[in-house]
Amino acid sequence: MKRILISPCLMLFFCLGLSALYGQTKLSDGSQQISPLTREYVYPTRIVWTNGHIVRGENLLVPGNGQANLTNDNIVILKNNDTEQSGILLDFGKERNGALELVTGMWGGGNGAKNVRIRFGESVSEAMSDIGEKGATNDHALRDFNMQLPWLGKNQTGESGFRFVRIDFLDKNAELHLREVRMISTYRDIPYLGSFKSSDERLNNIWEVGAYTVHLNMQDYLWDAIKRDRLVWVGDLHPEVATINTVFGFNDVVPKSLDLAKISTPLPGWMCGISTYSMWWVVLHHDWYMAHGDKKYLTEQKPYLQGLVRQIVGKVKNGKEQMDGTRFLDWPSSEDSLAVHAGIQAMTIMALERAASLAQILEDSETMDLCTSTVAAMRKYKPRHNNSKQAAALLAISGLMDEKKAYDDVLKVGGAKNFSTFYGYYMLEAMAKAGKYKEAMDIISQYWGAMLDLGATSFWEDFNIEWINNASPIDQLVPPGKVDIHGDFGAYCYKGFRHSFAHGWASGPTSWLSEHVLGIKVAEPGGKAYYVRPHLGNLTFAEGTFPTKYGVIRVKHTKDKNGKVKSEIYAPSEVTILR
Repeated sequence: MKRILISPCLMLFFCLGLSALYGQTKLSDGSQQISPLTREYVYPTRIVWTNGHIVRGENLLVPGNGQANLTNDNIVILKNNDTEQSGILLDFGKERNGALELVTGMWGGGNGAKNVRIRFGESVSEAMSDIGEKGATNDHALRDFNMQLPWLGKNQTGESGFRFVRIDFLDKNAELHLREVRMISTYRDIPYLGSFKSSDERLNNIWEVGAYTVHLNMQDYLWDAIKRDRLVWVGDLHPEVATINTVFGFNDVVPKSLDLAKISTPLPGWMCGISTYSMWWVVLHHDWYMAHGDKKYLTEQKPYLQGLVRQIVGKVKNGKEQMDGTRFLDWPSSEDSLAVHAGIQAMTIMALERAASLAQILEDSETMDLCTSTVAAMRKYKPRHNNSKQAAALLAISGLMDEKKAYDDVLKVGGAKNFSTFYGYYMLEAMAKAGKYKEAMDIISQYWGAMLDLGATSFWEDFNIEWINNASPIDQLVPPGKVDIHGDFGAYCYKGFRHSFAHGWASGPTSWLSEHVLGIKVAEPGGKAYYVRPHLGNLTFAEGTFPTKYGVIRVKHTKDKNGKVKSEIYAPSEVTILR
């Protein structure tokens, strides 16, 4: 990977120096104005396509220093005549969040600005598309626009999520001299404290790509995606926060995002307009407290939690949920009203059970009793799953359906068929509850692994395993007779190129592999005790690390010739390990 890293320490020193000089470290309300993000210069790794007359295009692959100079060295020349435009498509190696910077040289014929068209893409085909073509859009972040470049200077674009960039020189009978084209990648410079390694390299890669997908979305807030929507969707946060707890441990992007959702949703509103997303907010606070045990922060949530519980309970009649607002689990299940009802029934129980646990910690017996009595009434009602894997998964996890029956009747049918990137995580959880660890690993390899086979470096908003037939990888021009995996598929809000290819809710296998294969799961609030109960399936070994507030747990599980698993476990002295 060709890149230049701007030292966070140097950047902070520079920012503090300016703040001291101009008095701008804080606004008048006291809020900090120093970004938590690092800027990193990344250079393209290959040229995918060219058009017209381009001289020494390979120079764009050579890292530079970002500075225009009078020697005009290492210049790439794009020449246009009266009828032909020159253009180039660059690959930056992997999906990133960032802007583009173009450094120019000295062209003749006057010193005026030159005009270029920039197109970003999460796939080659998206970068080659026009707005409106197969769903291509400028929603949320501009990906197709014109800009001017100065003579002997540089200019930057706005941010988006992309891997590929197409640059077209627009001026007739003119030359454009480019010295450098580089991405300014923005991300949180934080260590990967969690890790996973096993005898199956494909699973190892899937774990890493899931971790990277969430890392990309840990920007100022925890986003759903870096191209679209770049928003805090609370339901999306649940798999993302599970991955953060697994890989990074505590990070303030989580409470910051949970607080944003609360502040922007005064009751009786539903977060993001979706009742289940407010329920996920409750579940997230339970999971966050279990991992980190911040009683002060949890206490700050008490008034809102009390009001939200009463709002949820008020929508339950005779043990049956009757939630208003948008009724939503995930996109592939959204048109199945029976499945959605079954899923919301299960979600309501899960949220109220966790709210009861939080209320007990907060010594709020009234809220705890309200939750437990409502759950008792709801458990007497058994909704139909309608053969939906989403609904069956939540019914099994919540205890409304026998987990083995959920697996045999629904989840195993068709293998990876009808899996989804978001609720696939809960399908895997239900399979683990049924003891189907090997089968779940097979699904992970088949379903999430298929995205890697198609060139993915981050996991997608949605994926249908049937799309792979005759599909061209995302890092190539689509040849005649092949299917465009990006432009030709998708549904609902993610048709064609509008489809996000770096969606944090798709990271479920990362936390699942650490929890169920390494076997590491928090057992007591505040991360004071963890279970270590490995399930290797067909693996011969699995090892890795898991972050806690006291330090890292390290495990190595090895299967002997008789199939018995031997475990080596190291944990901080403050952490109790339960087997």
